[in-house]
Amino acid sequence: MNRNRAGLVALLSGVLVTLASQPALAQSTSDSSTEELVWGLNFELLAVAIPITILVEAILLYTVWRFRDGNVESAKPTVENRRLEITWTVATAIILLFVGIGSYGVMAADDGGSAASAATPSDEQVQVNAFQFNWEFHYPEYNVTSYDELVIPADRSVKFNVSSRNVIHAFHVPELALKTDAMPGGSNYLLTTPQNPGTYQLYCAEYCGSGHSQMTKTVRVLPSEEFDDWIQSQQNASE
Repeated sequence: MNRNRAGLVALLSGVLVTLASQPALAQSTSDSSTEELVWGLNFELLAVAIPITILVEAILLYTVWRFRDGNVESAKPTVENRRLEITWTVATAIILLFVGIGSYGVMAADDGGSAASAATPSDEQVQVNAFQFNWEFHYPEYNVTSYDELVIPADRSVKFNVSSRNVIHAFHVPELALKTDAMPGGSNYLLTTPQNPGTYQLYCAEYCGSGHSQMTKTVRVLPSEEFDDWIQSQQNASE
């Protein structure tokens, strides 16, 4: 009994210590703040899963080895032990609580559709309008609209207001860990900070008709000064 409780306490302590640390690997390889958060959550969930898996597999292997000769006469029937049941129930509840808090933190940070995101400050805003079978990217602060590509600055927070003109689409940039539905008559919001200049791929991730496979666009993340130059060039072209 004491050994069982000690094992559960050790397992829970290891999980909590791991959850309290931030994985350096995710921070050093991320292309956006959203991707960094997602990878951080993945590592935290892995930290929860590995100790539990090791504990379960250790018990399984011990049981197989202990009764390998088929002699089950020495095996005692399971009896009710309320203390043990309460211990593993509380331990499981605490683990799930930390997993839930970590998941909510990631979902709230990138504003995946939250109505409260309308009040979230950002450096740049882009209205993303999906329609069969193309994308429109409007920059309201500059009165600039692009149909060819989505251009955003590195090292500035960017808020996307994603909506649709007709059917349900989905805005998805895998390498930047951005994904949300584009709903007719509604808005979903994403908030991120691109970290590495480069070229990324935008997809429609919701089947929307015969031209669904054509709904791809290039996302260009530019250094801050180059983004400002691009905005200026688009304004000059529209005059």
